[in-house]
Amino acid sequence: MINSHAQPHQAYDEFSLVLDPAVYEPLPEDWLIGITDVVSSTPAIKSGRYEDVNFAGASVIAALGNAWGSFDFPFVFRGDGAAFALPPHGIMAATSALRQVASFARSDLDLTLRIGLLTVREIRNSGRDVRVARYAASENATYAMFAGGELKWAEQQIKSGRYLVKPGRYATKPDLTGLSCDWTPFPSQRGEILSLLVEPDDDTSPEVFAALAKRVLGVFDAPSHRSHPVAGDIAIPRDSGTQVYAKRWLEVASHSDFRKFDDGLRLTLDCTREQIDRVEAMLLLAKARGEVNFGLHRQSHALMTCLVPSGSPDSHLHFLDGMGGGYAKAAEMMEAGALGDVQHHVL
Repeated sequence: MINSHAQPHQAYDEFSLVLDPAVYEPLPEDWLIGITDVVSSTPAIKSGRYEDVNFAGASVIAALGNAWGSFDFPFVFRGDGAAFALPPHGIMAATSALRQVASFARSDLDLTLRIGLLTVREIRNSGRDVRVARYAASENATYAMFAGGELKWAEQQIKSGRYLVKPGRYATKPDLTGLSCDWTPFPSQRGEILSLLVEPDDDTSPEVFAALAKRVLGVFDAPSHRSHPVAGDIAIPRDSGTQVYAKRWLEVASHSDFRKFDDGLRLTLDCTREQIDRVEAMLLLAKARGEVNFGLHRQSHALMTCLVPSGSPDSHLHFLDGMGGGYAKAAEMMEAGALGDVQHHVL
């Protein structure tokens, strides 16, 4: 069991290992789970405001870490939102950060950010679990991975109006120190930037899903087709006066979250059209068998939102999404597929 002050001690440096359900540790029942997402993110993205949507999505991570005084808590960037877990004595910091970023999104970005907070106990009472593992993208960059169905269920509940945090009337500005969008979008080098979401069906065993996920990753990780969306070449900074060194840029690339697991696969990849077609065919068969639901979106560029904690700049983290809608568009496809399944079942 994880203690009330830390994430799991062991971090796995091979992504395939965090697909194993046995490596996940349950969070204590009194821990808090926070969820945010941008309301009507798809129209905002269609109007070209994808960077604002990503910035709003990552803002609660920066605000909470700065308020908490540490980024040593589980969190995941989800494109148009984020999720985090915090021990119970962090309720004031969590509530304040959520209210601050909602106010900031409204006043500075003209976006509505839905914010919610609930306990692990409330999630477990629904029949889901909340388990966490750690993936070491590099020596200094570690990302939390979530399993157990909790984030999907919690997000559904918050979207339906439960567990919402009411915005404060006089919320102060959030401390977003370290959060930035320093780089111009990254064009695909191999064909297309793919945003892919794959979630297990409620009746699919973790072992079956893990086996399928490894097959999907195997297509993208073939030796001749490495699919990291951040090119090894030095990127173009927005500030033309900024000097970028090759060693530093390699660190940025290695600290990026292009692969993650939060109740399913969440991938931002640079890959060939043939790879995408092959994986899509594989997932359509798995969906027909009732094993998964999935959504994908193809676009020309990837986006990076950066977080450099002021207290530990070597632990900089870089959140990736697709420029053409990314995870939000993939989620829209996945939700449409799930609705279609329900309608088909009813008919």
